[in-house]
Amino acid sequence: MKYYCFALIFNLLSLNSFSQVQWSLFAGPQASSAHYVISDKKQSTEMKFGFQLGGGLDVQWENRLYFSPQVFYSMKGYKVKLTRSSFPPDSLAIDNDVTMHSFEFATLLHYNFSDNPSHFFMRLGPSIDVQLYGKEQFNKSNGESVNRKMKFSYGDYGHFGANIIVHAGYESAGGLMVYGQYGLGIGSIVNTDSGPIVTHRVAGITIGYHFKRKNIIIDTRNRE
Repeated sequence: MKYYCFALIFNLLSLNSFSQVQWSLFAGPQASSAHYVISDKKQSTEMKFGFQLGGGLDVQWENRLYFSPQVFYSMKGYKVKLTRSSFPPDSLAIDNDVTMHSFEFATLLHYNFSDNPSHFFMRLGPSIDVQLYGKEQFNKSNGESVNRKMKFSYGDYGHFGANIIVHAGYESAGGLMVYGQYGLGIGSIVNTDSGPIVTHRVAGITIGYHFKRKNIIIDTRNRE
């Protein structure tokens, strides 16, 4: 997935053409959960509420198609009921309530469904998220309760995850955007070899604003 993101960036920088660029800021609430599997057995999960905040740009490739990289903070997590032994968090854990703070980098393709200033649009593409830190709270089968910071290492939780992101929404002639967003985790956030497979599930509503359009020239020709 990382190589795919680098390939998109390289293709963008390799363009020797006149391009239209729009900068944007966005924020919005979201609900998140996880696909949690232990030894091929899916565990019951519940949603938690968080938000995202970030910025991006749209670089025109041709006609209505744009390259749309984004960087943003995302607060997400999940609640899970455990019917089998799971490490992490602990071999005796019977549940877990997780909140994670992450920084995410997405490389999306953006398509406008109309040439009109007001139009519907869609975005699709991969993202890499860096889990900065997190907290978990769980109960053990022996009656003990634990509230602690998440441990990130090769034998615990991983700092990196991968996702596929979809946006669908509407932009007004003035630059105001409203869209629904969904993130499907495709890389487990657990590093333990025999541990559970945990991937993010995120859905939300986002409000953003496209600033005044600017024209730039990306020129990668060798200069003598």
